[in-house]
Amino acid sequence: MKTQSGTSRIRRLVLGSAIAAALLPLAGGSFAAELIVIKFSHVVAADTPKGKGAEKFRELAEKYSAGAVKVEVYPNSTLYKDKEEMEALQLGSVQMLAPSLSKFGPLGVREFELFDLPYIVDSYDDLHKLTSGPVGQQLLARLEPRGIKGLAYWDNGFKVMSANAPIRTPEDLKGKKMRIQSSKVLEEQFREVKALPQVLAFSEVYQALQTGVVDGTENTISNYYTQKVHEVQKHITVSDHGYIGYALITNRKFWDGLPANVRSQLERAVKESSEYANRIAKEENDAALEAVRKSGKSEIYMPTEAERLAFKKAFVPMHRKMEARIGAETIQAVYRETGFDPDRM
Repeated sequence: MKTQSGTSRIRRLVLGSAIAAALLPLAGGSFAAELIVIKFSHVVAADTPKGKGAEKFRELAEKYSAGAVKVEVYPNSTLYKDKEEMEALQLGSVQMLAPSLSKFGPLGVREFELFDLPYIVDSYDDLHKLTSGPVGQQLLARLEPRGIKGLAYWDNGFKVMSANAPIRTPEDLKGKKMRIQSSKVLEEQFREVKALPQVLAFSEVYQALQTGVVDGTENTISNYYTQKVHEVQKHITVSDHGYIGYALITNRKFWDGLPANVRSQLERAVKESSEYANRIAKEENDAALEAVRKSGKSEIYMPTEAERLAFKKAFVPMHRKMEARIGAETIQAVYRETGFDPDRM
């Protein structure tokens, strides 16, 4: 539940934005002569792939608009906290965000939870075929009735699993308390292999693993490394079983109200900054894997093809269980785009 002070804070910022917006003339030619300010808020550090992607967008937006646009980037929740930012965008007090895809389920667009399904894609090629294809674009379009315009998908990366005992087979997860982010799909994922999912805030994970409150977790390897999770987990299995990503979004009314030439310049900045963000996300995960390996604090295990297939066979049946929540047609559309046939594993 939002605190009164948090709500008041949003309202004050909304009022300020409304006054600023009122000062901008509506006529296209005179609007273009005014400086257009875009507040881009996000909740991670500036030196993460998302943070670097936001800075790249700022650089390109200001360059391509020849100074007609100024982008103010607010990293590390300095403008809005994790639970505030979506409402702030809808109210118009901030113009751009890049929230985790998991944030859209609670907003009422449960189809985005397909990205939580284990092994819904097998590679970055399949992933980008999905996000740039009809399914990915249709999902972004479903945000529009909520006052949100989806612009692009940004990768974080594929997930690994860890514990203080080796994880070589699905049976190794049985009875283990596994930390997850809040997601009905991820809860079902671990129940499918008789593990015990535990929802914990990301900020609590290190201590929970260190003290044995939970036995293991899942995340991208870059998050393991930057948060030092590998220091309290003896075994990491590079299962690549799931995906964590973001959507670059903007306030729909703001976006639609831009002069056509400015919107075109910003679309170019979105495209190029998204390509950059996705490239460095993979590079940083690769570098983090090597850094964890060199640290000697966790044993890195790369499953064989047979072991990976065993994990897929254990996890994929829960896709069908999630059809009522996510939509059978949405899941089938992903299969068609990627060529995956769960019945032929």
